[in-house]
Amino acid sequence: MSTGRVIPVLRIFDAAKALEFYRDFLGFKVDWEHRFEDGLPLYMQVSHAGCLLHLSEHFGDACPGAQVRIETEGLPAYQEQLLAKQYKNARPGLVEVAWGGHEMRLTDPFGNRLSFHGPMEES
Repeated sequence: MSTGRVIPVLRIFDAAKALEFYRDFLGFKVDWEHRFEDGLPLYMQVSHAGCLLHLSEHFGDACPGAQVRIETEGLPAYQEQLLAKQYKNARPGLVEVAWGGHEMRLTDPFGNRLSFHGPMEES
């Protein structure tokens, strides 16, 4: 057996809010968008430094409130970039975790939880 890349599908309810969070705040780029026709739900792929996520407005594609862990190099620098944006809905912090390394935990506007994790970096 051989497997390929895993791409989580996260439920969203409002494309504008999703773009504000994932593109404008987190710095993901929109790779593509799909609607069967105008006025129907959006399905899109966003990416950032090798991380791919699918975001879907389609009922039944995913349950809101999922959690995704994202391996991240340079996590302290990324956290500083996010804090500098002064996003009104999040001020992410770094948390040292018992199993080693640290995490930055964020919740998107739809209740999905993103846990960026990486090794402790030497100062």
